[in-house]
Amino acid sequence: MSRIGKNPVEVPEGVEVAVAGRLVTAKGKLGELSATLTDDVDLIRDGNLIMVKPRGNSMRARKMWGTARSVVNNLVVGVSDGFKRNLEVNGVGYRAQVQGSNLIMQLGFSHEVKHAIPEGVKITCSDQNHITVEGADKQKVGQTAAEIRAYRPPEPYKGKGVKYDDEHIQRKEGKKK
Repeated sequence: MSRIGKNPVEVPEGVEVAVAGRLVTAKGKLGELSATLTDDVDLIRDGNLIMVKPRGNSMRARKMWGTARSVVNNLVVGVSDGFKRNLEVNGVGYRAQVQGSNLIMQLGFSHEVKHAIPEGVKITCSDQNHITVEGADKQKVGQTAAEIRAYRPPEPYKGKGVKYDDEHIQRKEGKKK
């Protein structure tokens, strides 16, 4: 049995969830999201709870059970609370700022790095060394944060680069004289 799949998804106040065949649509204060689920699972609506059940006892149906439940839960949480990812910029002369619809970063290259802010994602910089990526779609928020981090991943000797705020960099000792 799937330990994730057997838990129901609770729909909070102010969120509308519509199920039409395999298409699940959630509407809330942060927007509207939809996802198409596989044929291997069924959705059952019971008041403010949504249950996901496998359509058979096949291996694929049992695998998709927990996955489908997580997708539906991410839709509901996304339109009600949203998702957030925080990044830190570490290094001498390294900084970030938002200008219009671009994130401008100085990361030790000869030129500044411009990252276009995608639709449905909000990027803010509380100061020059902290970047916050927010949005309703968990996949877009995570992908955008990963793309920003990929411009200059943290290095283990001085810790310079862009890292997640909850990421721990295993530091290495430099060479000896």
